[in-house]
Amino acid sequence: MHPYQDSSQPLEARIDDLISRMTPLEKMKQLHYQAPAIEHLGVPAYNWWNECLHGVARNGKATVFPQAINLAASFDPDLVRDTFRAIAFEARAKYAQSVLAGQRGQYRGLTFWTPNINIFRDPRWGRGQETYGECPMLMSRMGMAVVTGLQGEDPEKLLTAACAKHFAVHSGPEEKRHVFDARPTEQDFRETYLPAFQALVEGGVETVMGAYNRVYGEPACGSELLLKTLLREEWNFEGHVVSDCWAIRDFHEHHKVTPNTAESAAMALKNGCDLNCGCVYEELPVALEEGLIEEADLDRSLRRLLRTRFRLGMFDESEEDLKSMAECCEVAGPENAEQALEAARSSVVLLKNENKLLPLPANGSNYYVCGPFASSLEVLLGNYFGMNGHLTTVLEGVSGLVGADTNIEYHPAFLADREKPNKIDWGLGPANGRNAVIAVCGIDPLMEGEEGDALLSDYAGDRRSVELPAAQKEYLLRVAEHSDSPLVLVVCGGAAVSLGELADKAAAIVWIGYPGQAGGQAVAEVLFGEVNPAGRLPFTVPAGDAQLPDYEDYSMTGRTYRFLEEEPEFPFGFGLSYSGFRYEALQLNKAELPAGEDLEVEVTVVNDSEIDGDEVVQLYIRDEDSSVRTPVCQLVDFARISVPAGTRASITLNVPAQWMQVTHEDGSRHFEAGSFKVFAGGSSPGSRSQALGASDMLDAHFELTLS
Repeated sequence: MHPYQDSSQPLEARIDDLISRMTPLEKMKQLHYQAPAIEHLGVPAYNWWNECLHGVARNGKATVFPQAINLAASFDPDLVRDTFRAIAFEARAKYAQSVLAGQRGQYRGLTFWTPNINIFRDPRWGRGQETYGECPMLMSRMGMAVVTGLQGEDPEKLLTAACAKHFAVHSGPEEKRHVFDARPTEQDFRETYLPAFQALVEGGVETVMGAYNRVYGEPACGSELLLKTLLREEWNFEGHVVSDCWAIRDFHEHHKVTPNTAESAAMALKNGCDLNCGCVYEELPVALEEGLIEEADLDRSLRRLLRTRFRLGMFDESEEDLKSMAECCEVAGPENAEQALEAARSSVVLLKNENKLLPLPANGSNYYVCGPFASSLEVLLGNYFGMNGHLTTVLEGVSGLVGADTNIEYHPAFLADREKPNKIDWGLGPANGRNAVIAVCGIDPLMEGEEGDALLSDYAGDRRSVELPAAQKEYLLRVAEHSDSPLVLVVCGGAAVSLGELADKAAAIVWIGYPGQAGGQAVAEVLFGEVNPAGRLPFTVPAGDAQLPDYEDYSMTGRTYRFLEEEPEFPFGFGLSYSGFRYEALQLNKAELPAGEDLEVEVTVVNDSEIDGDEVVQLYIRDEDSSVRTPVCQLVDFARISVPAGTRASITLNVPAQWMQVTHEDGSRHFEAGSFKVFAGGSSPGSRSQALGASDMLDAHFELTLS
């Protein structure tokens, strides 16, 4: 037995021993995402490319949990952690089953390229659905919950390996991602685009993936600033870096920063990209021969990659261990199905409920269900999904929940994004004389997604407009204006959909995103009152396209709740409940706070209704005296709490010191003395939140002092 095969030896000693036994060519091949076996050393083949955005993806049977943006809407990090712990065990079971069957190909491993923590800066970006919203603080909290769920709490061993992507300034446009040079201000770079990455790195994420585009002129997957200065020197990252797929090829083919493949490979490797998803590292032998790299560069990256594989236990797997692992959970079984249902319930956002139309009666009623997505499986799945035999559409959920004495009529009635070729129009007939018209509208993954993935997008996966497609809007306005039945909009999509005048004319509106395999059941339970909604918007819904800045401008001016000066259609953090909540008290532990200390804030919430409910208590601050531009407000803490009917609950939240720092135009961050305002409530502060019926917003001041 060699030292690297002895599990009692220290980890670094095992890694050093194994590297010492490899030839330079063997080392180079291990830096490819399809790492081949090294038979004489007993090193098995391994494919590093695996996906689990919201469930083990692209590998057959698995539980399909709600899309990432839905999980963000839960405002419940514990739920997110538990969801990804379930995903990790399914991954472990599927991995072991594959190894026992001699299958070691793509999507069958334990290194997962999730979470996507790019700031959802613009709702037109097709991949925003993969993220946890537009707020650096929410992204940090939810992203860390994903990492903890996937990797486990053991500092020595990994359950699976998570990956923070795409480092660092990357959120569209998709059609230009291979050529784009993102140049945010230094202030926005440090204040908006980096915090979530720094939080996950400092929290122990095992992998960081680079982006396709350039950042300040350097290709992200070969950037000295990103991969050396920030990751290794400032943040002390100890894991490995992987390129986005075929991103290194862009160095010479699109970015034109290198003349050929060998120099692209050398640039990426020397600056700290350890693993190539693509084929450029096939030219590493040429780079070594030409003196562009040294064997020490190979050893450095290989050491990082082997550390991950050792921590995953891949060199210590006996057949008995694998058989046990294969049975560690029931893949796509009832326990995880219940977790998927609970996650879907928690992510539904009630945006409007005029005259308390919802919840609807399930018995003795008469409903018209319409819309292109009422019977759609696509809107359950989002992108990067697994396969499951228990997908429940909204139509199935509604039909399965109502009583036998309730009538339901269903017609698609209108198309998702274009005029009907068939000019015969049933018109408003089915929409009259009903307790409600339930219209399932919005967008689906065929209309937004990754480059080349959204088949109905004419903008490489992005949307040109955030407004509800005209074909949908035309029909629904007719229903709202001329039908005698109240209109309930069930809005699908992984991004903001501006409803315009429909937002005023509809009687009730719920946002359901892409809610996963149990989405239809969860939505029906909310509509008919078996579940009291408590989701909150993880993004701002703008009041139409005119409210959006230039898509290609990476400045945060005018973007997201943090810098939008106008009133949106629906604000960040907003969501209603069937309960009635009131904020009774807001107490700060200090009126004057020395710089560098956290502030404690106690909030009391009262449920004045007769319905038990969850409230998402949100804490924001505003710097009133800063010498530079600061956010209109900044979420600094939140908690989802249960408040039984007729009771009150007190909770202590914190304003972490880091969010009191100001970021200057040169990117430096420090404290400034002055006055801060603290807001506590059930939404982001602003007159629009109150106009839409959000719970009370309390506020108080404190002074930050410099010692």
